[in-house]
Amino acid sequence: MAEIPLFPLSNALFPAGVLHLRVFEVRYLDMIRRCMAEGAEFGVVVLLAGHEVRTPEGSETLATVGTMARIDQCEAPMPALLQLACTGTTRFRLVSARRAQYGLWMGQAEPLPQPAEAEIPRELQPSADALGQLIAGMQRDGVPAASMPLAPPFRLDECGWVADRWAELLQLRPSEKARLLGLDDPVARLRAIQDALQGLSPAAGDA
Repeated sequence: MAEIPLFPLSNALFPAGVLHLRVFEVRYLDMIRRCMAEGAEFGVVVLLAGHEVRTPEGSETLATVGTMARIDQCEAPMPALLQLACTGTTRFRLVSARRAQYGLWMGQAEPLPQPAEAEIPRELQPSADALGQLIAGMQRDGVPAASMPLAPPFRLDECGWVADRWAELLQLRPSEKARLLGLDDPVARLRAIQDALQGLSPAAGDA
């Protein structure tokens, strides 16, 4: 069981997801520099309570499931500021966590299995269609690929990929994002996403 550095966020990162970060806290600047020097990844976990930026009086509650993040690009526009582009790789379960130097969270983590992909059932196809329309709209609007919240290949025929991208994009409660991340069944994840999308549709009123 490996001990990994953790980066708690209010949003969830799923495998194959895109993560853009502006890093300025000492605890994370040191962590990122070490990860880059060692070619290592770090763990992103959902922040169930507390603030992303540490406060003297604050406390943080971490979800028990997360995703490893690979650093693809790092820029330093000024001292004590790093801009990162990362990709989610594999899920893990957080067995325990402790505070380390500068308040950095470190966690004992065990990898979770990669679920087998599943084709999208006919009744869940509207979720994939809506995501495809969202992607096409961003492309028509000329959104640069590097600025898009999701990256190719666009696997719109895979339950897990479609569910994971919606889970990152939708304004769901942190606890719900963590629950979805912990679901091994991609069809179950997409079914939960479609329920959420239907709740946000105009036909559902203010629900």
